[in-house]
Amino acid sequence: MYSGQLPSPEQEILAHAIPGGPFASLTFDDFDLPSFTAVASSFGQDSYGFVVTPNVDHIIRFNEEASFRDLYAAASYVLLDSRFANALFQVFKGRTVPVCTGSDLVASLLKMSVRVSDRIVLIGGTESSAQHIANTYGLKDLRHHNPPMGFIKDPQAVATCLQFIEDQSPFRFCFLAIGSPQQEAIAARLRERGRARGLALCIGAAVNFVTGVERRAPEWIQHLALEWLYRLIQNPRRLARRYLIRGPKIFRYLLTTRVEVRSSARPTLPSPMVNAPPGEQRRVVP
Repeated sequence: MYSGQLPSPEQEILAHAIPGGPFASLTFDDFDLPSFTAVASSFGQDSYGFVVTPNVDHIIRFNEEASFRDLYAAASYVLLDSRFANALFQVFKGRTVPVCTGSDLVASLLKMSVRVSDRIVLIGGTESSAQHIANTYGLKDLRHHNPPMGFIKDPQAVATCLQFIEDQSPFRFCFLAIGSPQQEAIAARLRERGRARGLALCIGAAVNFVTGVERRAPEWIQHLALEWLYRLIQNPRRLARRYLIRGPKIFRYLLTTRVEVRSSARPTLPSPMVNAPPGEQRRVVP
């Protein structure tokens, strides 16, 4: 029944997602970092697709919000972003899910796939972060837009963000670093509008790690699935609620969430010169 109230801009953009099922059945793609770097590298610019990278917080939201499940149903690829979540899947579900973290993926694409002349779109992050990425990787065509805080509630700001991305199309990659669920909602809306061409990736805070604004945990801590603890110690004020109050909900939802892994063909990672125009060298940063 109509309540007499217009939906909020956030509700409108979520409503454009392709409907998903009513049950919490989460399907991941069978890609680790090297294999998905190859997939992303070969995606091309003739069509549009988008990648989501669920972590523990996203899995909780997936269980609690039907609109968020709808956004995941619209995604082209679902990559597990959390080694801790994978450890929980092994214990509670008896299965292993390949891990491909957003931070590692962004760094891998910039090092292994992107040519200096490729058009890269960055949504979110500061101007200095965008310039740092352009300078570090020698990018000549990085387009950056940073929507204002809370933009998803402002119809004009949402329209501006969508139009900016579409105006840069076709792009090689569009990195959506505006937090969840805003980035997934924008990615799904781009798919529905049908104007953008290229691969969009919902990467959250990955830009902060790539630019050194935030420090990644040492590799041995990452492989022990304790990166969340390292981040909590680094920034307890910001992350305590997420990890210590909201985070434990994951144990309850693991009892009811169905976890699936879909097999996919794994292309070979291209060499640094694949698809480079004649005479163009692509700089690979070690």
